[in-house]
Amino acid sequence: MRSVAVTPKGDRIRWVELPGVPGQEPPRVYVHGLGATSPAYFTEVAVHPLLAGRRSLLIDLLGHGISDRPTDFDYALESHADALATALTSAGVMGAELIAHSMGGSVAIVLADRHPSLVSRLVLVDANLDPIPPTIDSASSSGIASYPEQEFLAGGWEEVRDRVGAHWWSTMRLAGREALHRSAVHLTRGTVPTMRELLLDLKIPRTYLLPEADGPLPGADALTEAGVSVVPIPDCGHNIMLDNPEAFVSAIAVALTDREQHEN
Repeated sequence: MRSVAVTPKGDRIRWVELPGVPGQEPPRVYVHGLGATSPAYFTEVAVHPLLAGRRSLLIDLLGHGISDRPTDFDYALESHADALATALTSAGVMGAELIAHSMGGSVAIVLADRHPSLVSRLVLVDANLDPIPPTIDSASSSGIASYPEQEFLAGGWEEVRDRVGAHWWSTMRLAGREALHRSAVHLTRGTVPTMRELLLDLKIPRTYLLPEADGPLPGADALTEAGVSVVPIPDCGHNIMLDNPEAFVSAIAVALTDREQHEN
């Protein structure tokens, strides 16, 4: 496990690092979603023979997993991205291949826009691209965001715990409650321009994985025209890497090859 301070007060981002074969570049960075942790979600796929051998950082965003949980951090997508940039820079990571799930994909898009030297390729795993309205009783980020912060801290988190189920709660419980709520609020609000618009404008290779069962990705034609490879994955839900790791790894391996993607 490695760590680095990313705020003026010394709050630290931590990650599990898998050493790579000397001479194999660039490094890979795995980024989890809301209420998750990268080692739990990505270790199986990161060590798969198709992906092993590259220096890999399974990193936890501030407020989540094994990273610190400051209560005075705003947890906006831009702030997450800047803190992640500080961690990667301190770790000597440049031009990384990012594999990023859900909210982590949104953060990765913002990172690539704000700190382009840090990212050479994006693989987004069912990532949030657009703002979504807060929805009471939803077992998702929109449900968390539907609470005022003080109501969430005073007991709303217990209702969320009961709605999301034991699997998600097993990692969500590691997140700071302020971090969880503020991250959800900012995720549902999105960015200006939106994450989708930022993604369309990026000039690096980009791939978007989604569950095949969800049907066509809204706006897929415009993404494809902009050079984003949109890849449905069978037999999975939102947590593609956990539900169908073999198909996930195969798709990632293709996305990270040097073959030409769609022309911009």
